[in-house]
Amino acid sequence: MTIRFYFLSIIGVSFVLHSYNSINSDKSYLGQKPPGDTPELFAPSIINTDSIEINTVFNSSFTELFFTRIIDGSFVIHHSELINGNWTEPRPIQLYSNQDAKSVAIDPSITQDGNTMYFLGISPEERSNDSKPNIYKSQKINGEWQIASKVEYPVSTDEYAESYPVVVADGSLYFTSDRPDSFGKRDIYRAQYLGDGKFDTPVNIGSKVNSEKNERSTYVSPDESFLITMNTYTDEKGFAVSFKKNNIWQTPSYFDLGEPIVEDWIYFCPYMSPDGKYFFFSKRYSNPPNSGWKGVTKGEVYWVNADVIFNHK
Repeated sequence: MTIRFYFLSIIGVSFVLHSYNSINSDKSYLGQKPPGDTPELFAPSIINTDSIEINTVFNSSFTELFFTRIIDGSFVIHHSELINGNWTEPRPIQLYSNQDAKSVAIDPSITQDGNTMYFLGISPEERSNDSKPNIYKSQKINGEWQIASKVEYPVSTDEYAESYPVVVADGSLYFTSDRPDSFGKRDIYRAQYLGDGKFDTPVNIGSKVNSEKNERSTYVSPDESFLITMNTYTDEKGFAVSFKKNNIWQTPSYFDLGEPIVEDWIYFCPYMSPDGKYFFFSKRYSNPPNSGWKGVTKGEVYWVNADVIFNHK
């Protein structure tokens, strides 16, 4: 089907959202013109603003979009919903009781029914105690996301850092952790979902993907046929993809994003759109470059045609 795109002058977020919603027939991506083989900023002035934004994901039905924006030192998950044919202006989701205290809510992953969100969380109390991150979840009840709770042991622990949760089709969770059976600093684990909010003991997904280096910022497809992670397998920055063969994850292969890697920027938060058409990722810059999140000055969300990945299969 041919889709006609109209180019509008941007005069504020509300005007942009109203204009795109009113005249663009493809609502899946906030009315944005799809990218080609070169990464482009996703939804400038709506998602990408002068603030620091990272990690855009959708629910499986393309009726809700999520991303994280840093506000006054807190990492706050925002969302926009497709209601009556129009996308709402992005707004924050309150996931902790004390919404004014500094906290972390980042890297959301949504179950196939759209009613459970898992994310990397550090509550205000944990942040004040300099605690390690854990996996949190929030339920959507009567159309509203509820105050989050920590996913229970054996997924979340007090001793180790759990991060980058990804929920797959059967409800199981992939995440990274620095547990004692890891091959290096942090490895990717899988916890089988048992039902009723419970998980089996997490299992290290193997030495072909996990190494003595730091595996982190991972995406896993709902059917678990492939995963994308930050590249630690060559000297090149960016991402690598691993496919499953005989139920074993294979050594990830680096893929070219279609543009030169920008020096001193960190590439992370890989994500594939639910229809498999586009690859999303985030970039952040810190000043000085080695200052990490404490020195971050810019965060951006990009998207690109997914052929850059699947040409490697």
